[in-house]
Amino acid sequence: MSRVSKNPIQIPSNVEVKQSLSGISIKGPLGVLQQSITSDINIDINEGQLQISVTNDSKRANEISGTMRALLANMVHGVTVGFEKKLLLVGVGFRAQSKSSSLNLMLGYSHPIDHKIPKGISIDTPIQTEVIIKGIDKQMVGQTAAEIRAYRKPEPYKGKGIRYSNELIVLKEAKKK
Repeated sequence: MSRVSKNPIQIPSNVEVKQSLSGISIKGPLGVLQQSITSDINIDINEGQLQISVTNDSKRANEISGTMRALLANMVHGVTVGFEKKLLLVGVGFRAQSKSSSLNLMLGYSHPIDHKIPKGISIDTPIQTEVIIKGIDKQMVGQTAAEIRAYRKPEPYKGKGIRYSNELIVLKEAKKK
């Protein structure tokens, strides 16, 4: 059995967990998340803890048990606290403006870029060069941040582009005469 899946997941008092034949649903103060479950694993809910065990000793069951434990732990964290990614726009004239259903980006192209905000994600722009992406689903928050970053990745000479707040860009030295 996976070492990751041996650790139980603590369930806070304000989180409700429901298990059905096809999956598990976790409801918290920020929303509801659902995950389907394979027949290779078994989930036990008791005394404020989720414990994952395998039903057979196959390699796939071992692999999926650790993955499922990580997914369920992220779901519990998401419905209680939520996830957040911060993007920085570095470059002259680069700016972002959040509207109700889209994010308007000016990235030095001849046209503005409108990125549609997916359901379940909120985007805030406290200043024009900073974009904060929030949501309860970790995968969706990360995917939205990656899609926005892909419009203008940081270039290696001046570092202009969209970068994560904790990202380190190694700049190349300019060509010498």
